[in-house]
Amino acid sequence: MRVGVLTGGGDCPGLNAVIRAVVRKGIEVHGWDFVGFRNGWNGPLTGDSRPLGLNDVEDILTRGGTILRSSRTNPYKVEGGVDKIKQVLADQGVDALIAIGGEDTLGVAKRLTDDGVGVVGVPKTIDNDLGATDYTFGFDTAVSIATEAIDRLHTTAESHHRALVVEVMGRHAGWIALHSGLAGGASVILVPEKHFNVDQVVSWVERRFEKEYAPIIVVAEGALPEGGEEKLLTGEKDAFGHVRLGGIGTWLADEIAHRTGKESRAVVLGHVQRGGTPTAYDRVLATRFGLNAVDAVADGDFGVMVALKGTDIVRVKLSEATAELKTVPVERYQEAEVFFG
Repeated sequence: MRVGVLTGGGDCPGLNAVIRAVVRKGIEVHGWDFVGFRNGWNGPLTGDSRPLGLNDVEDILTRGGTILRSSRTNPYKVEGGVDKIKQVLADQGVDALIAIGGEDTLGVAKRLTDDGVGVVGVPKTIDNDLGATDYTFGFDTAVSIATEAIDRLHTTAESHHRALVVEVMGRHAGWIALHSGLAGGASVILVPEKHFNVDQVVSWVERRFEKEYAPIIVVAEGALPEGGEEKLLTGEKDAFGHVRLGGIGTWLADEIAHRTGKESRAVVLGHVQRGGTPTAYDRVLATRFGLNAVDAVADGDFGVMVALKGTDIVRVKLSEATAELKTVPVERYQEAEVFFG
C-alpha cells in the first residue's frame, strides 16, 4: 500500500510528530510506502510531492511547523479540483490519504470521502475548536506560550503601573484566551462567545488599580464589544471565506486609557503562539493520533477522524467532527468571572 500524507491550514506545533508516527508505524509494522504532499491540498492538486522514509522523519519530533509545509488551498474552489486530485493519486499510486488539519482541511477531507477518495483525518488546531475531540494537539503549546507572555507582562505592567491588553488568537472560540488568562492570573478575559460591555471592563480595570495592582486584560482576536463589529486587518478572504482579524486589543487599550486616564498598552501575540517546539503533552497526543490514523487506514476505515475522548483515542465520522465548532460554554466563562478585577 502507498499512503499520502498532507498538512493543511495554519501551521501548528506537533504536526511533525504526527508525520513521524504515521511513517514509522506504517513502514515498520505494515511495510507501506509513503509520499508527502506539499502545501496542504495544493500538493495532491498539482502533484507536488516528496517521498517519506524513516530517515526523513528521524529527527523531526521536536520541530515546530511542518516539513511538508502548509496552505489554505481549497480544491473545491478550483475548477475540476476533485478530478485533478483523483488523477494525481492514481498517477502516483496512492491508495489512501492521511489529512492533518483543522475544520477547513477536514471539511475538504469529508467531501473527498463522499466523492470516493479514501481519507483519514487527524485533528489539528491551536484554537481547540474542532468538534468531536476533547483536545487538539497544538492547543497546549499555544496556551503555554501565551501564559508565559502574560507572566512576563505582569512584571512590566507593575513596574509602570499601566494596563496591558494581550490579544491572543481565537476567531470564533476563546479557548486560548480562557486557559491562558486563568493560568496567567489575568484581571479580565474576553472571548468571542460572550460580547463584552466596555463599561464593565473599565470597572474591573479600575478595581484592579484601586488595589494598587496593574491590570492584565486577555482578549481573543474575535471578541466583540456589545453592539460592535469585528476588527479586521484586511477585508480580503481566503479560499475558505475567512477574513483576517486583528486590532481588538489596540482598540480596547485606547478605550481603557481614554475612560480611566491611566496609561494602557496593547500586546498582540499573533503567530508567536503557533511557532516553536511543541510541549511534551502535544508531542505525545500528536504521536498517539498518528499511530491510530495508521490503524484506521489498515482497517480500511475511511471517512473518519481520530479523536481524544477522555484518555482514549477513538474514531469519529468526519461529518461529526466538522459539523460545528466547539466553543467555550457560557458556564465555563462564568466560572472564570469570579477572578476578574
